[in-house]
Amino acid sequence: MTWTQHAADLFNIELSAEQNNQFDTFQRLLAEWNKKINLTTITEPDDVQIRHFLDSLSIASIIGFDDGDKLIDVGTGAGFPGLPLAIAFPNIEVTLLDSTQKKVNYLEAVLSEIGLSNVTTVHGRAEDVGQNAAYREQYDIVVARAVAMLPTLLEYLMPFAKIGGFCIAMKGESAAREVEEAKRALFVLKGDAKPLAEVTLPDVEKSHFLVTIEKLERTPKIYPRQAGTPKKKPIGS
Repeated sequence: MTWTQHAADLFNIELSAEQNNQFDTFQRLLAEWNKKINLTTITEPDDVQIRHFLDSLSIASIIGFDDGDKLIDVGTGAGFPGLPLAIAFPNIEVTLLDSTQKKVNYLEAVLSEIGLSNVTTVHGRAEDVGQNAAYREQYDIVVARAVAMLPTLLEYLMPFAKIGGFCIAMKGESAAREVEEAKRALFVLKGDAKPLAEVTLPDVEKSHFLVTIEKLERTPKIYPRQAGTPKKKPIGS
């Protein structure tokens, strides 16, 4: 079974021939750029398709995407999960945010070659961009993978979400413990944690979980605090 068949079977995502070609181009460019800058330690083609592409698309298992929805991927790195979602759902608007200029340059090269028109890149730290009115509370869906522990991560993510929007953190086996540790942050940042969703990927033994937080009210203006503070002093620590 191909990874695209897995996408259809697991997450009900049907990809066109053009979308498959876009994923192929993405995979080739990831391998080429990975020789120049550190993007991923996952390099085998099958592993890339399962652990990066399918893993990213798993978000569609817990949330529907409506035409015109705005999504931001905070700390996107090599483009996961935001870029696969942008390819699979071309009618949503995706912003890829990263603090490393070299990674943003790589993302722009990928977007140019693939020809995606529904994606923009932003170079900056989440703490700074989250205080910018052009981005603050502008997104229906805010996602992140492998960025920080949840009490810190929520301070990065919540300011971007609209009231009624959702933040989705992709986590490993520590997910339940991190949600417990983030209770104070959830209260302060006006978020409500939904039940964890477990993701099972082909040939991957360790469990993956999606942590979903609904934004109930506006985020207090002092959050996110200045760059570095959320990591050094998480809310509730």
